Amino acid sequence: MKIVNRGFLTIRPKQEFWNWANKISTDILYDEHDAVEGTVYLIEEDFFDVEPLLEKHFKKIFKQELSMITEDPEQWPEEITMEHFMNWFSVDYGAMVFDLEKSDLTAEKA
Repeated sequence: MKIVNRGFLTIRPKQEFWNWANKISTDILYDEHDAVEGTVYLIEEDFFDVEPLLEKHFKKIFKQELSMITEDPEQWPEEITMEHFMNWFSVDYGAMVFDLEKSDLTAEKA
């Protein structure tokens, strides 16, 4: 087992996100009570307050979450603010990441 030099944010959609997503794509209708896994974003390892990290990264995260529903920015909300982000997503965070696999980590640009 290896310790990875990153902390993490886990982002889970709230009902406001699903209301928007269900208007964009009606193939599968979701709500916040469905067992939809969150998305994990790796962040700096040592942090004392999550608020500055959210302020720094929320727009990138918001756009990534929107792009998983549609890559057309014309269909995205016009306003992407921190308040909007907090209404659309719940955030969990932590500073310890362990890699249980024997193979090396790999990364690709998203």
